[in-house]
Amino acid sequence: MRYITAGESHGPQLTVILEGIPAGLPLTAEDINRELHRRQKGHGRGRRMQIEKDDVKIVSGVRHGYTLGSPIALVVENDDYKHWTKIMGAAPVSEDEMNEMKRRITKPRPGHADLNGAIKYGHRDIRNVLERSSARETTVRVAAGAVAKRILSELGVQIAGHVLEIGGIRAEQNTYHSIEEVQLRSEASPVRCLDPQAEVRMMERIDDAKQKGDSVGGVVEVIAEGMPVGVGSYVHYDHKLDAKLAAAVMSINAFKGAEIGIGFEAARRPGSEVHDEIVWDETDGYTRKTNRAGGIEGGMTTGMPVIVRGVMKPIPTLYKPLQSVDIDTKEAFQASIERSDSCAVPAAGVVAEAVVAWELANAMVEQFGRDRMDLIQQNVTNHREYAREF
Repeated sequence: MRYITAGESHGPQLTVILEGIPAGLPLTAEDINRELHRRQKGHGRGRRMQIEKDDVKIVSGVRHGYTLGSPIALVVENDDYKHWTKIMGAAPVSEDEMNEMKRRITKPRPGHADLNGAIKYGHRDIRNVLERSSARETTVRVAAGAVAKRILSELGVQIAGHVLEIGGIRAEQNTYHSIEEVQLRSEASPVRCLDPQAEVRMMERIDDAKQKGDSVGGVVEVIAEGMPVGVGSYVHYDHKLDAKLAAAVMSINAFKGAEIGIGFEAARRPGSEVHDEIVWDETDGYTRKTNRAGGIEGGMTTGMPVIVRGVMKPIPTLYKPLQSVDIDTKEAFQASIERSDSCAVPAAGVVAEAVVAWELANAMVEQFGRDRMDLIQQNVTNHREYAREF
């Protein structure tokens, strides 16, 4: 499976084309809209979330509620585009018209793709960079992830995410009894945190940053339960599932780190406190006493929950802008300001769920059959039984 996204932040629409989705998958617009609306929530979001109400249009690849096996095209229209038709329109404009718009940007913002992208593609108007490098693009990645979640659900795999840290405030009470509990508790929290006491402090930290014109980052965790043993590969580096998951998480805007299981903590512990002992019983087959590996060993799933974490830096668009240099005059200026959030960690957690779901679904489809959901389901069932009796 693969997908490609297209569209600019203030353009007419965002589009994602999905290829390789098996035929026979139940799929409706509501399945996708549910995830899109989750992405727009969260304490600390900016005015853009009040302007846009993201809803998807399925324009190909689905008929009467089931996928066809052909490419699926999903579209999310930008309601705000009506105010940007001249600035972002595809038709040619003169230099005078461009200057009249007063939207030409020559001051790159620190922490963004602005300067590097302008140099790479030769753009003298940095808007050509920031419109595409914007996190608005993650809207349709969440749409793709919603389709992946439907695949996983049909195969007995559930996904949940929650926030572990915001602005240095860490959640301490993260225990749960089921993945459904994680889904319910995180969804009920304005910051998607399982710890009620940390939740309050996180919101206070976000409000304080907003008042100061600053921003805060954090850490999110994604959990996948139900993955069968042996998905992925130890044979080639580019088939290792943990490598793909780390790459997917790092591809999210503003993410600067990823870890599986206890991750970097493994460097601080002795081996006896890092590896997971193997046990067996007739009911469950092979399981582990612990899950420090985060459900992956040797690039393959162990059958334990897959646990992936991502680190998001503070959003670099600040209302007390940092210093920059005008690419035309080379004079020092205060970096330009676009609409921004003081904290987007809760929303980024939804994006993290989406990209993790995509990689897991892709690995399942690749390993157990590509064309038909019913055949894939049967192959997964057979494999689970095989692994249990191995």
